[in-house]
Amino acid sequence: MRYMFISATLLSAVVSSQLVLPLLRGHLTPPQIRSHDGDQIPMRMDPAGPGPAIPPSQPAPERPSSGSGGDVMLSDVMGRDRTINLFAGFVRDIESASNRLDDASKNTTVLAPLNSAIEKLPRKPWEDPRDYGALGPNAYEGEDGQDRAHRNLRHFVEAHMIPLSPWPEGKNAKAIGDDQTIWWEVKNGVRLIQPAGIEIINIVSTVSNGQVWIIKDVRNYA
Repeated sequence: MRYMFISATLLSAVVSSQLVLPLLRGHLTPPQIRSHDGDQIPMRMDPAGPGPAIPPSQPAPERPSSGSGGDVMLSDVMGRDRTINLFAGFVRDIESASNRLDDASKNTTVLAPLNSAIEKLPRKPWEDPRDYGALGPNAYEGEDGQDRAHRNLRHFVEAHMIPLSPWPEGKNAKAIGDDQTIWWEVKNGVRLIQPAGIEIINIVSTVSNGQVWIIKDVRNYA
């Protein structure tokens, strides 16, 4: 992967589901967005560097449990671990992804990158250098730009969703919308997603339609 520094404040919270931000290289014209309560919230510029401080999405509502855990879905547990709340917010912002995690008939292994892994990306998850190359610095402005950014964010999210669970060691799989074959193995006592060698830090949730795995780095979603 190709990386360059992104400040920790750049992605201090998750993207609004109704407006994936129109971004410019190096600066942002702050738009008005609406909170979940309907109030307008101005985007704030980070004085330490370019980029927005983004108001967080509402936490996903908890589904009442029968006590056995059998009716708990991935959608109920995605936001419970604060170390992955950036990715959890992105999932909620992509309707097809959040619907899948709420579907008892579709098992999924969610590979959730740490917040720190997302913060150090060379670009924001909804940006694609090819868009800038073709359209210039205003690639994500206007309605078309927002649609373009939303598609990119969807690709980022789906690259971290494996459409099976349990996912046995050594079993080849492909993420949703991804042609690359991946698998996981234990090597020198460390669980790794191959061929990239991404460390699996922990399995934080096991529910009726899948598992949430915390991973140390972001998959190559370009």
